[in-house]
Amino acid sequence: MPLFLNILWRETEGKPELRRRAFAGLRKYQEAQRPAAAQAGRCVASAGPARLLQYGAASVRHPVVFIPSLINPPQVLDLSESRSLLRHMTAAGHDAYLVDWGAPTAADATVGLGGHVADRLLPLLASLPRPPILVGYCLGGTLALGAAALRDLPAVATIAAPWRFDAFPTADLNLIGDLWRNARAMCERIGYVPMEVLQSGFWAMDPARTIAKYAAFVDMEAESDAERAFLAVEDWANGGAPLSFAAGRDLFEALYAGNASGAGQWRIGDRIIDPAALQCPTLSIASLTDRIVPATASPPLREERQLSLGHVGMVVGGRARDLLWRPLSLWLCSHGG
Repeated sequence: MPLFLNILWRETEGKPELRRRAFAGLRKYQEAQRPAAAQAGRCVASAGPARLLQYGAASVRHPVVFIPSLINPPQVLDLSESRSLLRHMTAAGHDAYLVDWGAPTAADATVGLGGHVADRLLPLLASLPRPPILVGYCLGGTLALGAAALRDLPAVATIAAPWRFDAFPTADLNLIGDLWRNARAMCERIGYVPMEVLQSGFWAMDPARTIAKYAAFVDMEAESDAERAFLAVEDWANGGAPLSFAAGRDLFEALYAGNASGAGQWRIGDRIIDPAALQCPTLSIASLTDRIVPATASPPLREERQLSLGHVGMVVGGRARDLLWRPLSLWLCSHGG
């Protein structure tokens, strides 16, 4: 909260009306009543703190496993009854599953991004009766490609996944680099990267938009679908478990600073992760208006589709059903999912 208030104060300097509305929006957000959380899927497997949640019932088709980012909770893919990619896929007949990475323990400090693939994700996938199709969102897409390089899979799709980190704006890379340099020693000492460190980076990328959306929230009708969606998205964005120290180090140093994946140098164990070498069908879905992961940073896969929705709007926005959910469902069907 102190960081958010500092950003609010700085961004509204000389704009008293915007400042008043932003504070009013923040107060409204804090005091708003939340509906009961939607019931999540059924846990069918676990590996360390990670769990595999099943939605719907098994079928003769390939299971489809949705992999969220390590950053923020997995609920963005199952935000509410009406804004849930997982529930849409289940209703469309897919045997859909969601990975919940859980919260790292003190013993997980040395588990890096590769460890999340090899020691968390692959055991979860091995619990299924048939090899699954993977769909990864954001950093989950990066990890999905790592899993596909280590195990034969029917198909892989990524949504807003970062891969070519040298395609990020220089200003963003510098901002993220400064953030990590300032936080690294503390994170190494405690063994994890607090969510507040990651959240501060997201806010700093586009502070004006962060303040503007709270100012606009003042005018949303109480208990409307728009208000419920705002609350759900902001609660998701402001929550989440920390990253293990090793995963944070890999993310900030090997990927953001070193572009290891984009340069063909990211390894899990002794295997270089090369999307071009995958033998299965692959699909990259990116957004031309994504402020978090630019479309140019997405992985070079066999099929590429571009949308004009934001990073979060791609999966939960009002147009997500028509522009992403339904086309993705058809693609999954065409590959046995």
